[in-house]
Amino acid sequence: MADPDESSKMRERLLRFERESRYLRKDSDERKVLEEVFDRTTQLAVEELISRKDLRELYGVVSAGKEARVYLGEDTEAKPVAVKIYLTSASDFRKRMGYIAGDRRFGKLPSGSRDTIYLWTRKEFKNLQLAESAGVRVPKPHAFYKNILVMEYMGTPPQPAPTFAESEVDEDDYRWTFETIEKLWKRGKMVHADFSEFNVFKTASGDVLFDMGSAVLSSHPQASEYLRRDLANMVRFFRKRGISGKDASELEAEVTK
Repeated sequence: MADPDESSKMRERLLRFERESRYLRKDSDERKVLEEVFDRTTQLAVEELISRKDLRELYGVVSAGKEARVYLGEDTEAKPVAVKIYLTSASDFRKRMGYIAGDRRFGKLPSGSRDTIYLWTRKEFKNLQLAESAGVRVPKPHAFYKNILVMEYMGTPPQPAPTFAESEVDEDDYRWTFETIEKLWKRGKMVHADFSEFNVFKTASGDVLFDMGSAVLSSHPQASEYLRRDLANMVRFFRKRGISGKDASELEAEVTK
């Protein structure tokens, strides 16, 4: 159970954040969440998660992108959660089919954009579970439904934790990065496929990999290509920050041997 004093402090922060949010309007009596980008299906999906007790409250947006927005939420134990809502109006998801095609976990490919988004949400949830089981630190997945993913909140509400891109990095971060890529490949039989300085939280308790929707199994036809790209991206990032080590080709040989 959450500490009563800490829960009270967090509740005050959340209520203040909600009042200051320009995006969210909430009818607490009917427990409905209304936001200008939500269609009726998404509103009903939020209500379904609340009725299932996977979510108790939904507050304002803490991160926004072209395909999804992440909201601060609260679970039934008054603990903060991240609520990632993929926008059903997003037009780029058909471009992501390459990350789904060839994945034996999902069978027949969806024909419509909305079904593609629902499958992508499910895929990210499954990838988080698989990464966690491989010993990789990721936000703990709690629940998903349609285009909504509920997971562990990283940071001090309402602020999310900073990413590598926003932080000072050191040799420990360097080692963690390439050990994580190797763990994913060898233990999880998967590759992140979008590993970058924007997809790692740097927290007081350690680094945390997130944004796992693109991750594919190592059996995927393009898995080796994605692995090389992930390694090259992070070698390039650390060199820009003055931390040098092995070339991406050397690291690939170590990861795949």
